[in-house]
Amino acid sequence: MIDFNRNTFFKLKQTDTDKGARLVAELLTDGETVCAAFRDVRDWVVFTDRRVIAVNVENVTGKKKNYTSLPYAKITVFAVETAGVMDVDSRLDLWFSGLGRVRFEFTGQSDVVGISRRLARCAMRA
Repeated sequence: MIDFNRNTFFKLKQTDTDKGARLVAELLTDGETVCAAFRDVRDWVVFTDRRVIAVNVENVTGKKKNYTSLPYAKITVFAVETAGVMDVDSRLDLWFSGLGRVRFEFTGQSDVVGISRRLARCAMRA
């Protein structure tokens, strides 16, 4: 499970969306599509058109996984910090009703602005 006391992941790097979709395929609802996938050393964060799915890979073999679903409908506020010249990483802070803040930190090559655009469309629609 996400360590919500820590409220952050290691630096996430954008990865193949198809791999992320295969990872969470069994969890997707009818018509739900994967928009983007990110991973750190072992864990994944998958953005769909309805929610964020955080995947915590456990054990030495990596067979055991913990999935946490964070629906866009529960987002009350979000903030984006883009990469700069000296600080090449970016981050996304999401505040969920009943949970509080969850922070995702990304490598500089990640399209955090594109993610925020998707979040705005989905969160405002909910």
